[in-house]
Amino acid sequence: MSETIELQPAQRQVSFSRNSLRWVVGAFAIAGFVLLPVAAIIWLAFNPEENIWPHLISTMLPRYVSNTLVLMLGVGLGTITGGVMCAWFVTMCNFPGKRIFEWALLLPLAMPAYVVAYVYTDLLEYAGPVQTSLRYLFDWKLKSEYWFPDIRTHGGAIAMLSLVLYPYVYMLTRAAFLQQSVCVLEAGRVLGRSPWACFWSVALPLARPALVVGTALAMMETLNDFGTIDFFAVHTLTAGIFDVWLNMSNIGGAAQIALVMLLFVIGLLWIERASRKGQKYHSTTTRYKALPGYQLKGWHKYFAIVACSSPILFGFLIPAGTLAFYAARRFEESWTSEFFGYALNSLFLSSAAAILVIVVGVFMAYAVRLSGQKGLKTATRLASVGYAMPGAVLAIGVLIPFAGFDNFLDGQMRSLFDVSTGLLLSGTVIAIIFAYTVRFLTVGMGGVETGLAKVTPNMDDASRMLGEGPLGTLRRVHFPLIRGGLLGGAILVFVDSMKELPATLILRPFNYDTLATYVYQFASDELLEECALGALTIVIAGILPVILLSRSIRASRPGHEQS
Repeated sequence: MSETIELQPAQRQVSFSRNSLRWVVGAFAIAGFVLLPVAAIIWLAFNPEENIWPHLISTMLPRYVSNTLVLMLGVGLGTITGGVMCAWFVTMCNFPGKRIFEWALLLPLAMPAYVVAYVYTDLLEYAGPVQTSLRYLFDWKLKSEYWFPDIRTHGGAIAMLSLVLYPYVYMLTRAAFLQQSVCVLEAGRVLGRSPWACFWSVALPLARPALVVGTALAMMETLNDFGTIDFFAVHTLTAGIFDVWLNMSNIGGAAQIALVMLLFVIGLLWIERASRKGQKYHSTTTRYKALPGYQLKGWHKYFAIVACSSPILFGFLIPAGTLAFYAARRFEESWTSEFFGYALNSLFLSSAAAILVIVVGVFMAYAVRLSGQKGLKTATRLASVGYAMPGAVLAIGVLIPFAGFDNFLDGQMRSLFDVSTGLLLSGTVIAIIFAYTVRFLTVGMGGVETGLAKVTPNMDDASRMLGEGPLGTLRRVHFPLIRGGLLGGAILVFVDSMKELPATLILRPFNYDTLATYVYQFASDELLEECALGALTIVIAGILPVILLSRSIRASRPGHEQS
């Protein structure tokens, strides 16, 4: 009897190791499949059917690159200015409305940039209500009688993108401020620093890694944007991909521009990593006091209120209110079977992508936990690069291998059985779901890895000793503990997929529209009122993640108790 008991743990260990090997092999296979679009872009860029690279360099590419750089730098400065200032006010200062501003400042994150661009163009153009009211009030008859800024410029695009992307900087910088020790700030005050001087010389340098990450994310989203820059006629690299591919019918040239965009992404990632190199900050105590909460008085108080309310007003309330007004006025015309079809398409694609991302994310994160291999960790990190890839670039990377597979299979079936298989992958919803999965895998995996990191390895050992394999341990032990993180990640993926425009435009089947493409088609034809209900639906879907983000940021300070 005793011999049997002694053999069981060893047998379970062997079984556990064999099962772990299957997880590791599967994770490597998934990582390779996810990296396929990147490999396809690189291959086609260096092996195009018609090499127009010299023509691109001598004509359009410099303009694409310069416009992209101007746009990214402008949005970077705009998001840093608004995000850092608001984060400092709501974290370290006391003034009327602070608790409302804490979560409301994240609301513009629910607004797609192209929707904000459509709304403000409709409001501020010559025939819009703002200029019409000005002409009526001042009895102006002609446009030459007054000056009004043109929103369809580089500056207008930077303003629109900054209004909806500053929350990336705001939420990460605020989380960094919340996690700082009061002792450091008090030391600065003891040495004679004012609260403002403490911000510049102490708090901001400590929060710099979070600031750089938030700015890099905002710049990547700028690089990904198509709706805004297309509507404003700003010729960036993303616009160049559509132009070269659709107007010149040269997918090789589009892949070459996509490769340039990948270099931009790599540069942003390198800058983000380099900014944190050799900089580590540690708290010397586990005891955290409440943050100082500087009481603002006089003009400082009103300045903080205006500074925090302006981004909410211009980035969410005005666009959302305008859409609600238009949607109510055109409700009967918009509430049609076609609208339901677009909504169902968006719901299906976003739900499928959310489920697939969570399944793949759990599989890969758990395989890393089981093996601990450096090679698998590296492969997992590489598989997460999809989030940094602009949608247009990713779409080309997906289309190339999928179209190659379809053509190969169709050729084989024609030669063997005289039967055409048609498009099985490219030109179908499978391509869109795969693109969404690759692009937003990082979002889903983040919640999974964070949840698994909080589960002590002792629980794995206990489950193994009780006879459970890796799958049983995941199902009975880990899943109940990480369920909240999985749900949060799935919601974020769902909403991001609802808003995704460039990849959907390129990969969608014929006569297949989502809410995003439906809004883009109507608004780009100056018909915002007709698609206002669709745009408002996308915005409403994005509010729930904003609430979840606000709660998680507020609870991020050690020792915090949710009120």
